[in-house]
Amino acid sequence: MFKLNSLQYAKAKDVKVDKTLSIQPLASNFEYEKLAREFKSKYNFQSLNTFSFTTEGFLSLMLGLDGKIAVSLGESDAIVTAAQEYVNLGFEVNFIDLHKDGSLDYESIKKSDYAFVSSYNQDTYVKNDLEKVATTSEAYIVSNVSADSELNFVDVALFDAYKLTGFACSSLALHNSLLKEQPLAQIDTVAIALINEAVKKDAFNFTKKYEFIKALESEIKEDFFFFVDPKTTLENTLHFGLKNIKAREIIRTLSLDSIMISNGEGCSLGLSRPSTIIQAMGYSELESRQAISLSFSEDLNTGQIEKIAKTVGKKYRQIKALNA
Repeated sequence: MFKLNSLQYAKAKDVKVDKTLSIQPLASNFEYEKLAREFKSKYNFQSLNTFSFTTEGFLSLMLGLDGKIAVSLGESDAIVTAAQEYVNLGFEVNFIDLHKDGSLDYESIKKSDYAFVSSYNQDTYVKNDLEKVATTSEAYIVSNVSADSELNFVDVALFDAYKLTGFACSSLALHNSLLKEQPLAQIDTVAIALINEAVKKDAFNFTKKYEFIKALESEIKEDFFFFVDPKTTLENTLHFGLKNIKAREIIRTLSLDSIMISNGEGCSLGLSRPSTIIQAMGYSELESRQAISLSFSEDLNTGQIEKIAKTVGKKYRQIKALNA
């Protein structure tokens, strides 16, 4: 099986958590405290919270912040929808727009106290300049570091449990006393253990993007196109489009050949609507349904890449013929 979106198809392992990590209010909780201390020390933060990586989880987080909030439209679906709910409650949010090429509209970042901006945009993987965000605004930067451990200028680092572990358990937020301290009973020690283990995995393979592009262009030719320049995206990722078909059609048929791809990072997994990020860049809903996302974590050889590209090309032509 070829899992060509490691951010959606995480290599889940059997869950084995020692009972010494259980919360005991009247005991020392030595093993949990040791694990949390080691995790915070690794990333040089003082505090750790666990929370739900959902609309409700982020809305709760936003309600606990004291100040003005800015949210990039390139963030995870859960963050953007939470910000919209935050507005519905009567609060103000500065939504940071995206340009047609997928880059942030840095000029639209007004003076805010907290900015939800990651080092890359979801779905397209276009890299953001967090130093520019920091100099444009005096805001504390809240950043998803699940796919890119870029921590420079980050004040709150978010770890998405689903992307890292494959399980829908709680996620983590590392910070320096910017969020309220959690009672012991609200801390998900299992999530800390699983995420701590997941971030020890090998680094992504950085060498296959352009070899994949060459192989796919050879097979699909003029029907293969880019929404964003691959040179502006994370090194281990590829985002492209296939003309005149819906991504979900080829995603489903390729899965029958054990080739697992997606049209995003899975933040809206199971929903019928296409990427809102592509639409925020100015593309139509129909165009956004043509997007394909890949992220590489396996060291595939040239023969495997060519085999995958030929299969994609064959399935694509079959779908086009059936649609016609």
